[in-house]
Amino acid sequence: MTINKDIIKHKINIQHNEDIILSDSGSDMIRQAIQATLQREAVDMLCVVNVLASNDEMIREYNREYRHIDKATDVLSFPMQTFLQAGWSGLIDKEVDEDTGDLPLGDIIFSIETAKKQAEEYGNSVEYEIAYLMIHSTLHLLGYDHKDENSEKVMHKKNKSIIQEMGFTNNDQ
Repeated sequence: MTINKDIIKHKINIQHNEDIILSDSGSDMIRQAIQATLQREAVDMLCVVNVLASNDEMIREYNREYRHIDKATDVLSFPMQTFLQAGWSGLIDKEVDEDTGDLPLGDIIFSIETAKKQAEEYGNSVEYEIAYLMIHSTLHLLGYDHKDENSEKVMHKKNKSIIQEMGFTNNDQ
């Protein structure tokens, strides 16, 4: 992926619970995937995205509490902004942090355990799977959803295009 020197370097904060170990290259790849998505979507204001790397037990708790689904999942997105329509141009009433002037876009929680299982199931690398999940979740933070067949196709196409621009390939492309 060609990086434009004029692009905005968004603030991407990565945390993990104590039994999860993320390598520096894993953290860099997470940042690249989120940055690539925000760049592709022409986000022209400094945003903050918080990422929590978790295990299946922890993400199950979040899924149960916030979605009332009592099972582990791969990734959860918690948007902090409201979109009239999907995409940066659909953002309404920006709620900017008064102290920093940054736009808190939202939070992402993902399960490394589930990402590893899915990578094996789909024949992908773990890096590919996590990058895919970060792109997917960032699209959710930007108002995209997959509640119907049409919106699911839009998200899948965007996800696939961004991950290819990052240099990844997988078995189903």
